[in-house]
Formats: sequence, C-alpha cells, structure tokens
Amino acid sequence: MAKRPAPEVNAGSMADIAFLLLIFFLVTTTIETDSGITRKLPPIDPEEQDPPPLKEKNIFIVLVSAGGDLFVEDELMEFEDLRDAAVTFLDNGGGTGDEACTYCQGPGDPESSDNPVKAVISLQNDRRTEYGTYIAVQNELVAAYNELRNREANRLYGADFTEMEAAFNDPNYQDDKEELKERIKKIQEMFPQKLSEAEPKR
Repeated sequence: MAKRPAPEVNAGSMADIAFLLLIFFLVTTTIETDSGITRKLPPIDPEEQDPPPLKEKNIFIVLVSAGGDLFVEDELMEFEDLRDAAVTFLDNGGGTGDEACTYCQGPGDPESSDNPVKAVISLQNDRRTEYGTYIAVQNELVAAYNELRNREANRLYGADFTEMEAAFNDPNYQDDKEELKERIKKIQEMFPQKLSEAEPKR
C-alpha cells in the first residue's frame, strides 16, 4: 500500500497574525518618559539692557545648605513654614502711592514687599544640596503663588486658578476659551511668578 504524503501546514496565515500582533503592541504600548520642572525662559533681547533696580525689601532670599537646612532672610526656618512665609511676603502690600496693592490682604509691613508685581523670590542652593530637597523647596514656593492665585480667582470668578488652567489645557473644553485665557492672564498679572535661581554655591 502506497504511503500518503503528510499534509503541509500553511504558515502564511500565522505570519500575518504575528505581524498584526506586532503592529498592535507597537501602537498601544506607552513609553515612560522622565519629566522635569516646567520653566519658560524669557525671550532673547536683541539689545543688552541694564535690569531695573530692585529694592532689597522686594527680594525674598531663600538659601538651602548642603545639609538641607533652610535659611530665609538669613534666619533658619523649618521646611513646613516656608510656604506661609512666602505667601506673607508676596501678599504683604506695603507699598504706597503708585506702588500700593489694592487686592493684597497681608500685614502691609513697610519693611517688606511693596506689592506682588515687584516681589521677587531668590532661591540659592549649595552644589551639594540633595536633588529631592531642591525639588521640595521649589514645590513649596510655587505652591505659595498658586495659593494666592487660587484666592483671587475664587474672589473674581468663583473657581480655583489651577482648575482654570486645567480647563484651558483640556482639548474637550466646550466654553469660551478666549474668555478663560483672559481670566488666567489677569490672575497671572496680579501675582506674577518671579522665582529667580542664583548660581549654586560650592
């Protein structure tokens, strides 16, 4: 009796399936990327200009030592007190005349900042400062700005500033984006984020 030849397996369809699975995984797989601190550099000025003079009382100096100690205005401060100290400085409203602040709710100390537009926070680190400490201090200072912006946004528009920003960045936002953009801009002008980083010390 003659032997029957073994039937051949058609591997063409299996190759197609493997190719489709490969495409599926390539399309659906997400790659984790490290994200840094969002900062926008100022535009390049074609002509060199002298910076405007700053009064010392309008500068809030924050120093972070190599050991992680926090010095604010040359005085040792606990980390948990930093945000409140920054809020008090920014919201002080110690200016008079043209430099007066009509919306500030601070103590109005004439020895502290005139108004939030003039106020600058200067942050300086030691080169040996731990990265985690540096980020934590940055977060507290940014949180101070957000706290004041949220307060004014709620007073003027009945919503947190952070919620307004999230809504503006949402592609599915249905209301008037131009109006929302103007509101965000107004709050930012009331409390501009002037956070200066000095060259780290050795």
